[in-house]
Amino acid sequence: MFKKILIANRGEIALRIIRACREMDILSVAIHSTADANSMAVRLADESVCIGPPPSRDSYLNIPAILSAAALTGVDAIHPGYGFLYENAEFARMVEEHGFAFIGPTPEHIEKMGDKVMAKQTVQALGLPVVPGSDGSVETVEEGLKVIKGMGLPVIIKAASGGGGKGMQVVNNESEFEELFNRARSEAKVNFGDDTVYIEKFLKDPKHIEIQVFGDTHGHAIHLGERDCSIQRRHQKLIEEGPSPVLSEQQRDEIGSLAADTIRRMGYRGAGTIEFLYEDDKFYFMEMNTRIQVEHPVTEMITGIDLIAEQIRVAAGEELTIKKDRLRFRGHAIEIRINAEDPDTFMPSPGTITKFHAPGGLGVRFDSAIYQGYAIPPHYDSMVGKLIVHGRNREECIRRLKRAIRETVIMGIKTTLPLHEWILQQDEFLSGEYSIKWLEQALNKKNK
Repeated sequence: MFKKILIANRGEIALRIIRACREMDILSVAIHSTADANSMAVRLADESVCIGPPPSRDSYLNIPAILSAAALTGVDAIHPGYGFLYENAEFARMVEEHGFAFIGPTPEHIEKMGDKVMAKQTVQALGLPVVPGSDGSVETVEEGLKVIKGMGLPVIIKAASGGGGKGMQVVNNESEFEELFNRARSEAKVNFGDDTVYIEKFLKDPKHIEIQVFGDTHGHAIHLGERDCSIQRRHQKLIEEGPSPVLSEQQRDEIGSLAADTIRRMGYRGAGTIEFLYEDDKFYFMEMNTRIQVEHPVTEMITGIDLIAEQIRVAAGEELTIKKDRLRFRGHAIEIRINAEDPDTFMPSPGTITKFHAPGGLGVRFDSAIYQGYAIPPHYDSMVGKLIVHGRNREECIRRLKRAIRETVIMGIKTTLPLHEWILQQDEFLSGEYSIKWLEQALNKKNK
């Protein structure tokens, strides 16, 4: 087992990894920019190293500085968390070349799954259902028009190296294809340095269902159930829950077993999430995230398994401690992402936390790195915390979440807590029948 781990990240995920390390008797090293010198991760880690000024490119994306910090502190392994370098195959490769263990998949799997075209081709060959679309990347307008004629409209153009809704354009009319095709390529180039795009059939009203998977280096693979991540705004998840309120036990077992078999045949190592669009009782592979997810606490709450600790054990060469025949799903869990944003305009709201009180009680978990007096820097992602609740069933879980939101006090900045409180009152959410399009449509009606 590792003796010391460097955490190549910040915020609540850095704090989450530090806590797992402490429970495993592993020393932790927090890296930080000058803007994060007073962060909770720096305060709680066993050691900390400043690696640069506030801009991410000069600190959390600065690979030489991170590797130097790892060498200086004598760590055995590096955990990338999520965000920044989490799915950078070159970083994973350099970590291993410098003699450190990378707590994540192999660089080859990161590379393969990071290219959306290659990922789709790979999993399709392994038996996962995929959205109908182009056989590979689409290079020209003429080629794209041929794809459309063979498939019909609407279609969606996607960046091969993309994510988070960037480089995506929905085409409803053939006359607008050329403009939107060029726009998607331009956005992909700006955001990912790669203008490769592909085309898929556009599903009209799907849900977003993801399967948590885990593999080790001994040929074992398992799934840990699904999370429903359909409450989204501009392709960014806001609320996640598990299990999904619309799947049957048979559907859950079938898609989960298929996902686990896929990563076993891939020889995949560590935590991963296979994401699907779900419509008319059918699943369509969307992408695979080769990392721990922001919403991993949902799975932890319904399984009782520490996913970060399991990541560390697998990276150290140990077998999965999770056995399928002993895995039990208990109750229901919901996570809301709390962002430092105006709940009506979604404008960022950095600033100093003047008053803070975390909610508590049975089945309530608050993952955050904020504290009273903490100044939220304007340089990074706006998420300041995650509120996760667990109940015996979905109804109890929703009641508990409403209560926990009312207990939460974050003053000095604006947050999205009022938005979450409003969502929990809507019939569509309460029924569980919401799709990935519901929230934006509901907000448009609300704001008219």
